[in-house]
Amino acid sequence: MKKHLLSVVFAGVLLVGCNATKTTGEKAKNDLASLNPIETTLDLTKVINDKAPITINPGRFTAETVTYRLPRVVQGTYSVSDFGKYIDDFKALDYKGNELAVEKTDTNTWTISNATNLDMVAYNVNDTFDMEVQGGIGNEVPFSPAGTNIETTNYVLNLHGFIGYFDSLKTAQYKLDVTAPKTMLKTSALQETGTKMNEDGVSMTSSYFAPRYFDITDNPMFYGALDVEEFQVGDIKIVLSVYSPNNVHSAEKIKAVMEKMMLAQKAYLGDVNTTPRYDIYLYLSEGKAESPKGFGALEHHTSTVVVLPESMPDEALAESMIDVVSHEFFHIVTPLSVHSEDVHYFDYNQPTFSKHLWMYEGVTEYFATLFQVDQGLVSEDEFYTKVMGKIKSAAAMNDAMSFTEMSENILNEPYAPQYVNVYSKGALIGMCIDIILREESNGTRGILSLMKELSLKYGKNKPFEDDNLIAEITAMTYPSVGAFLNTHVVGGTPINYNDFFAKAGLALAEGKVKTNYIQNDGVLIFAPNMSTMSIPFSEAVKNNSFWAENGVLPGDVIKTVDGKELTMANAQQILTEVYMWKPGRDVDVRIDRNGKEVVVKTTLTQSYTTGSSLAVDPNATPKQNALREAWLRG
Repeated sequence: MKKHLLSVVFAGVLLVGCNATKTTGEKAKNDLASLNPIETTLDLTKVINDKAPITINPGRFTAETVTYRLPRVVQGTYSVSDFGKYIDDFKALDYKGNELAVEKTDTNTWTISNATNLDMVAYNVNDTFDMEVQGGIGNEVPFSPAGTNIETTNYVLNLHGFIGYFDSLKTAQYKLDVTAPKTMLKTSALQETGTKMNEDGVSMTSSYFAPRYFDITDNPMFYGALDVEEFQVGDIKIVLSVYSPNNVHSAEKIKAVMEKMMLAQKAYLGDVNTTPRYDIYLYLSEGKAESPKGFGALEHHTSTVVVLPESMPDEALAESMIDVVSHEFFHIVTPLSVHSEDVHYFDYNQPTFSKHLWMYEGVTEYFATLFQVDQGLVSEDEFYTKVMGKIKSAAAMNDAMSFTEMSENILNEPYAPQYVNVYSKGALIGMCIDIILREESNGTRGILSLMKELSLKYGKNKPFEDDNLIAEITAMTYPSVGAFLNTHVVGGTPINYNDFFAKAGLALAEGKVKTNYIQNDGVLIFAPNMSTMSIPFSEAVKNNSFWAENGVLPGDVIKTVDGKELTMANAQQILTEVYMWKPGRDVDVRIDRNGKEVVVKTTLTQSYTTGSSLAVDPNATPKQNALREAWLRG
């Protein structure tokens, strides 16, 4: 999930997100239904009040009672989504159209009696984007890139939000028919088997095939007013689908950024070819009350869904797309090619989680950071700044918590709030292993070569045993790698990053460092006041050069930004935009200071604060410099 999200905008971090269904021993041998594909329909021409009708025809059952579920948890999110909350008018019908007895046993589960007479299940689906506006049904709503949208100009079809599964038919094939207006564009990562014009002359039905339920959940679709571009990266076809409701951004312009980035990723990965096609779905949020607010991305094995603000300037959007999509694309290495049994046999109702989020998300995030300097997309100083940002973010978390223990219990307290650390400390774990491997091998091996070796040993169809991974990695590499993992990943001993920087001839220095307009070197410069529902500046604003030079004081409250009122309700959207500001932009900020208006109307200059930076040690030895070169450029 770089659940990979920019949903916690106060942290100034883009977080983005990873797991298939446990089938061992589940042969469904008593169900004739398991012999034929489950026939499913989704009709977008019959949407009423933002509810889409679904029918599920499983074939004939021989069991008297069957259970149907929508996912409680989906892969890559590491949080409870409860997609059953969005189902209305659930009915089980017999072959004469009569309703059978149904008991809803929990939020996501329906038990159907007299199932030998079951012909089909029918229900309506609410979209989750609307529920973000209303505060959700219950306490939480799904992370936006994992969610669903139903509106006349756009349909975000994360199919796990529409289609469920029968407990006894998890390995059954699915046939999905989607009906939509014939003028509506569509893109799908799911295999399309045919399209036909309907008798009404105004709609078309496209048929899709899924080998099992996992493939339903793993292959999203976009329908609507889309802007689509395609390009080739080696042997991989990339399909970019963009929904920009006000046509602020074009797929053509974003394609140029993505193509350059993904060609660089492919050059970095080398001979890794795990998929013939990769889809990028970009939904740009208008920023209205009814618009999605969970910014970031959710990976699937061969695609990613991204949600970002439409109001972002071109440069900021390009930067965000590079950060989140590069992370998601690197998931073709792990978990697609290297994953545990918990991932391969994922249980959508009561999942168990792998101990190795440090690898799935941490190493993936590390790749997304390292490849940019390796391929010359960023300078060494820019790379060091990103590394320091991760160190500062990790310092705000529980640094003494076992990473494997946290991963295995990620849905529960006190571990769940630590999830974001997979993108900070998890990436730093990957960095440290990379440096150890470079040192031990005289620069010839690194963590990318290790992941390739693991891919060859396992691959997408063979999971590893979770408890054995660290021992296997140690046997494949060096005792020092195993000692590091057991001490700092299994154990809770904090990492002294200076020891690793020293190996590469780097040292920390204190001084003036660049920062953004909502933080000082990773520390938020606002102190939200829930009693007054306001967002005043904190004492930290005095050390942010831009605001200090423009006379802003602690306690001042931003009222408007470029004419838009700042409230608790829209703070994430507005402050995300402020976070993305770049020098040279004209801004107009109105501030309340004890009832008096203060105007900051100026052109942005680079903001600075005092902090730590990473630089080459002038006394570094040739051996240290050689290790650094091997680390940064393979």
